[in-house]
Parts: sequence; structure tokens; C-alpha cells
Amino acid sequence: MNLAYDGSAIDGPAYLDIVSLAHRAPGWLDSLITDWSSYGLAVFAVLMFLAWWQTRRAGAPAAVTALAVPLVTLLAFGVDSLLKLTVHEDRPCRQLHTVTLEACPAPGDWSFPSNHAALAAAAAVALLLVSRRLGLIALTAAVLMGASRVWVGVHYPHDVLIGFVVGALVALLATRTVRRKESSLATRLKEGPLRPLLTAAPPDSV
Repeated sequence: MNLAYDGSAIDGPAYLDIVSLAHRAPGWLDSLITDWSSYGLAVFAVLMFLAWWQTRRAGAPAAVTALAVPLVTLLAFGVDSLLKLTVHEDRPCRQLHTVTLEACPAPGDWSFPSNHAALAAAAAVALLLVSRRLGLIALTAAVLMGASRVWVGVHYPHDVLIGFVVGALVALLATRTVRRKESSLATRLKEGPLRPLLTAAPPDSV
């Protein structure tokens, strides 16, 4: 007996319109979006590294917040995954029996909310609280990531939107908590093995 939730009543027609548009798009565009959908999360890892590299020159407290960004992003992933296990929404490509650019995930690989969207939104919001410039780049990349997940056919639009909300809220709450305690955390961490990650080496040191 199939106990999965059918999300097609929410925005199934919009999903089908987007998938149809993808099939009519130039092949190079579909390939570009498919590759971004599969590998684009690596961009957020690069942005996290850059944020840490910049903040360690600003002092240990700022570096603590930058170092927390990957952990905050993983926390958002965990919350999003728990929602997936609670809702059990079938993938739209499986529920609507449509051909998609990306292979339709197996049964039991639930659709709601989108993990990719939650990860991207969490990284973007956390980075915004560390570096406005890098955060805005991440936010643009997050929107493109979410759109790509619908384009390749593995998520409904509402999966992506709620994934964004989950990731953004978790990141906002968690990162603000870290920022309120960044000075005390920096003092503790500077006494341990993580000290080299918190401050840049003096210019004359090798």
C-alpha cells in the first residue's frame, strides 16, 4: 500500500509547465542546468572557504562565525531531512509519470522539502551574516540551485520554496546564536588546536 503524500494538487500544473519548457529548451542550456543541479553545491563550499580566509584577518571572533557556517548548513540539512521523513511526499516525476532531464529518484527518496534548496539557502543566509558580498553571491547561487531542481524534474516548486524557508530560518537562528557568543567561543578555541584557524599568521612569519 502506497502511503506517500501526493503533492501534485499544490502546484503540479506549474511543475509540468516547467518540465515541458525544459524539453523544448536548447540542449546546451539543459546540460548546463543539469550540471549545475548536480554539482553546484560545490560553489557554496568555495564561498565558505573564502569567508573564513577573509575573516581570520579580521580577528578570531569573526573567524569563529565563519567557521560555523558549514556546521550551520549541516544543521539545516538535518532539519530538512527530518521533515522529509515526516511528510513522505512522492517525487513529482514519479507521481505524475513524466519524463525528466534527471533520472527520477527511487521510491522512498522523498521530495518535500528540497535538501538542495535548504542547503543552499542555509549557506547563503549564514554567509550574509559573515560577508555581505559573498552572501549576495551565495544567495544568487541558491536561487539558481532551487530553480534547477524543478527544471530537471526532481522537485515541485513548493518543495524548493519550503526548503528555502527551512534552510534560511535554521541558518538565521543558529548563526545569530553563534555571533552573540563569538567572543567567548574565540577565547576558548584560541587555547586549543583550532587556534591556527582563527587568526592569520603575522606578515613576517613563515
